[in-house]
Amino acid sequence: MLNIKEIKKPISNEMNVFEDKFKSSLKTRVPLLDKIMHYIIKRKGKQMRPMFVFLCAKIFNNTKESTYTAASLIELLHTATLVHDDVIDEANFRRGVFSINALWKNKVSVLVGDFLLSRGLLLAVEKEEFGLLKIVSKAVKEMSEGELLQIEKTRRLNITEDIYFDIIRKKTAALISACCESGAASSGTSEENINLMKEFGEKVGIAFQIKDDLFDYTQSPLIGKPTGLDIREKKMTLPLIYTLNNISKQEKRFIINTIKNDSKNSKKIERIILLVKKTKGLEFAENKMNDYYNEALGFLEKINDSEAKKSLIELVKYVVKRQK
Repeated sequence: MLNIKEIKKPISNEMNVFEDKFKSSLKTRVPLLDKIMHYIIKRKGKQMRPMFVFLCAKIFNNTKESTYTAASLIELLHTATLVHDDVIDEANFRRGVFSINALWKNKVSVLVGDFLLSRGLLLAVEKEEFGLLKIVSKAVKEMSEGELLQIEKTRRLNITEDIYFDIIRKKTAALISACCESGAASSGTSEENINLMKEFGEKVGIAFQIKDDLFDYTQSPLIGKPTGLDIREKKMTLPLIYTLNNISKQEKRFIINTIKNDSKNSKKIERIILLVKKTKGLEFAENKMNDYYNEALGFLEKINDSEAKKSLIELVKYVVKRQK
């Protein structure tokens, strides 16, 4: 499997130009905001979402100015959601460093998230990219609905497999789908190809989320055992949903009671993880992830071969094979 640096090769020039454009889009006349924007840029992640935008544009055509707008829109939206998520989750760390709310408190964090979101919307209006604005605005709506649906269902702990997929389709897959759709749209390709990449992105996004679910049951390099963090936060993941449907009433009662009333009890969390493993919940989730992975790759079979297509296939592979 190629690493991120190797996957970026066909779009390395575009990603470098994008970096500069993205930085300039964050400049303000407010010193506090500028300081926070500098902090955000300094701690950026792998930038997988802009990579999806550029690769999905390049498989159809050379990238255009619209592609840079699409990538900036997506990255601004994604960063805004991360800032807001940390407030909602009361998280003090993001990728091993202090979150915005840990350093500048919740009030500032909410306003920073709002600024990033509005900056993205304004960027699309300034560039008169109303098609891209529509794609990204739909993603914002879906992501908000997904988060609220998850909160509602988590309170009752009554998430079925169908509801789970509805949540992650909105909450996680909507943004990756928007990356691929906007990337294709920015290239000037046909409506058929744009819809193809939208569907492709959705399948990748679902596989991405299931992979995240599986991490909760695999060993953490820091503590040498599964974290069980999702269980502690009362999040219903696919391995857990499968387990609840395939155990005795007594075991089901134990899991529900622990999640509702004793989710900080490490011994009970370990017992739940063992139950998930015993009932083959991890194998079930992994098989589902591979189904979506293969579906995603099936969409790419309809696209002509190119270096960009090879990298896009490797990026999808990275999503399901990554170790963190």
